[in-house]
Amino acid sequence: MTNNEKTQSEKFTVSGDQLVEKIKQLIHEGNIRKVRIIHKGKTVLDIPLTIGAPVAAATIMAAPVLAAIGAFAALVTECTIEVEKTEKS
Repeated sequence: MTNNEKTQSEKFTVSGDQLVEKIKQLIHEGNIRKVRIIHKGKTVLDIPLTIGAPVAAATIMAAPVLAAIGAFAALVTECTIEVEKTEKS
């Protein structure tokens, strides 16, 4: 992170069947540093993402993680996604 970038956190509550699609959508935004999946107040998965990686490369690298998230999503009814974004100031 350079001096002219700010880090901001956002949280989204989604149902289990929307989890993978929401994470894919967030990755395609391209300014995500980290994705954290929280269920019942506990962090289940913490995924650091490469800053500056092309969206296609980030999606391909995240494919195994997305498969694991899909398996987790089948077991839960609702969870929270917390994302850490970078914004240029």
